[in-house]
Amino acid sequence: MNASGLHERLAAMAAELRDERVALRELMAAHGQSAQGAWLVLLALPCMLPIPGTGTVLSFGLAAMAWLLWRGPEHCELPSRVGNWELSADAARRVLHSLARCYGWAARMSRERWSWWSAPTQRHWQALLVACMALLIFLPIPFGNVLPATALVALGLGLVFRDGWAVLASVLVGVCAVGVTTALAWGVLHAGQSLL
Repeated sequence: MNASGLHERLAAMAAELRDERVALRELMAAHGQSAQGAWLVLLALPCMLPIPGTGTVLSFGLAAMAWLLWRGPEHCELPSRVGNWELSADAARRVLHSLARCYGWAARMSRERWSWWSAPTQRHWQALLVACMALLIFLPIPFGNVLPATALVALGLGLVFRDGWAVLASVLVGVCAVGVTTALAWGVLHAGQSLL
């Protein structure tokens, strides 16, 4: 499936929904070979919102995604408990429209370039990046989810559009996320020691 027309396919799928419930697995099936990147976008986007507990819950799904990336591009199915989770038709339409808008916006800037960085042979180090960002998202740091979630969205879009620039951007943002979290942790420890 061509990623450049992904937003049109998802918008059309949303328009065709009636009153039936839709499993997450079905939403991902619409992405074809882009499913691994799509899972990253779907799981990471909500972590950027200031909703308490969202990052903690979704970090487990992201950790599972890291394991799937490690296993290879042919493995894109999350555990059945996640994949079989059903959305109402209204919720599925909202998710599909949100993803379609995200991909439509990304399609204006993304294209297949430096595709070596998004190739299936690179999945092992990408899995380590996802696992590291999932750990940072899990930590209860105020607004600490924004940078790691941004890194994962960039990585997901890079995999969907085979855009090596987006993949490299995800690495840079991920390094910044680690640096900021380390600085915050050091500051907390230093402040704690000064109080003793």
